[in-house]
Amino acid sequence: MSERRDAGVAQRAEAAARGEQRPSAPGREQSAPEPVERRAEALAASLLGSTARKHRMLVIVNPYATTVSDRLRNLVVYALRSRYEVDAVDTEARGHATQLCREAAREGYDVVCAFGGDGTVNEAANGLVGSDTPLTTLPGGSANIFCRTLGIPADVVDATEHLLRLADQLPKRRVDLGVVDDRHFLFAAGIGLDAEVTARVDAHPRLKARFGPWYYAWCAFAIFNRRYLFGQPPQMRVTLPDGRSVEAITCVAQNSDPYTFFAQRPIRVCQQAALDSGELALTALQRVAPVEVPSLIARLLSGRARVVANHRRICDLGSTPYAAVETLDGRPLPLHVDGDYLGERPRIELRSAPRALVCVA
Repeated sequence: MSERRDAGVAQRAEAAARGEQRPSAPGREQSAPEPVERRAEALAASLLGSTARKHRMLVIVNPYATTVSDRLRNLVVYALRSRYEVDAVDTEARGHATQLCREAAREGYDVVCAFGGDGTVNEAANGLVGSDTPLTTLPGGSANIFCRTLGIPADVVDATEHLLRLADQLPKRRVDLGVVDDRHFLFAAGIGLDAEVTARVDAHPRLKARFGPWYYAWCAFAIFNRRYLFGQPPQMRVTLPDGRSVEAITCVAQNSDPYTFFAQRPIRVCQQAALDSGELALTALQRVAPVEVPSLIARLLSGRARVVANHRRICDLGSTPYAAVETLDGRPLPLHVDGDYLGERPRIELRSAPRALVCVA
């Protein structure tokens, strides 16, 4: 396998504990140790000398994820090595995590851990689809939606302790995935407004890291007002296998619940979304007038999909194994999966892949 084996992580962890750091990644400023790093130090130190049987784990780290630093990476890997036989690899480019996971499945790793944001986890899942190698995750991004959906703590130190407690049994479960054309997704795909918001946020990573959900909210407000209220929003038709169709300006497909989080508040859009239902849950926003915006926002923040579905401009399409979305005015439609913007397409096909991925959580 073409990974860089991290044989010196113990020494670097000890150096990190003394306050030493490797040079910063481009665009990352050196700073005093964060509280989470001090807690990771204490966890790593408490686990020295463990001799329990170890499963082979490949940890795939996105070094540019929102909350991942060199020091935190080393301390987390050092702690995991008390209960697992760990190889740690940093991703180097888009799609690298997918390649690494395919190699890990061929080489017989017992588990792969994606340490990064939802984009890193999505790439890892795409590399493990159809294999028996399970995926788990550590939170390193700004939202960590799939991590929280699995019940893994959103705090990286708590999540590391959680994985250490699972080391003996590695409890596995098979979950569904969604598919957009040839790309699998874990929790959601969006066509329209949320895809445009994702593109805007990803274009400004420093603001995303600094302001988190508030920057998402600002981008959503700006795009919604400029294009969806007073401009020309996308025009699309969503068609289901039973012949039903609806015209809309935004369509959301969920493979799991919730759709996303605003800070600690879950945002639920589709009523029948579940990781093991064998189908996708779909909801469409048909149109909206300025006077309807406050009620729409209040319903989205309620945390209840049923309340969202009762809005007069929302069409709950239920659950389905397949749906097609196509443009009505010739303009291609913006698309994201799991918070990763994929560009624009004139026609998009959505389908469910039941029990396609093994997870440990």
